[in-house]
Amino acid sequence: MRRLWGRLTSVNVQKAVWGLDEAGLAYERIEAGGAHGVVNDPAYRALNPNGLVPTLEEDGFVLWESNAILRHLAANSPALALPQDPHRRAHVEQWVDWQATSFTPAMRDAFWQLFRSADPDRNLIAASLTKSEAMAAILDRHLTDRDYVVGDCFGIADIALGCAAHRWLNLPAERVERSALRCWYDRIAARPGAAQALGEPVG
Repeated sequence: MRRLWGRLTSVNVQKAVWGLDEAGLAYERIEAGGAHGVVNDPAYRALNPNGLVPTLEEDGFVLWESNAILRHLAANSPALALPQDPHRRAHVEQWVDWQATSFTPAMRDAFWQLFRSADPDRNLIAASLTKSEAMAAILDRHLTDRDYVVGDCFGIADIALGCAAHRWLNLPAERVERSALRCWYDRIAARPGAAQALGEPVG
């Protein structure tokens, strides 16, 4: 039995859901986090001591951290297998880490202030949008004349960055229109695996 704990409004849960669907793996998703609670229950903390989502269970094997889950799926699914070429594989790892350390953190304050704060701090929003625009520009330049983030095939870097781009492109704020980023996002968002992951409103 495979279970994924987490709510679909979480960008990190979206990554895991998209990865599981692309890998063609059956699973049960259990609502957890946010308004659903659960994450502070002792039983859940025994699975994930951080009290965060997502958490993946596979017949007694437990894994948390969304990008670790993507790497695990890539290692065990032909559909998401990492490139054999060591340089391309390293570039996949690079962009997956960049999503977690640069792109998503840049937009965190804007997201939280616009969606979760009763009294949004406009200075925090402006600073976060400025940082996010710089990250979006990096990704847009990289995607010029590319169909996917690395190589000629869809992979886990597209999933990680696609979920981040989904959030960025749906923030209720003005942003620079970046054609390469937009074309890539539209291409991967049309995949069946994206429908389940990105179907909920951003918020």
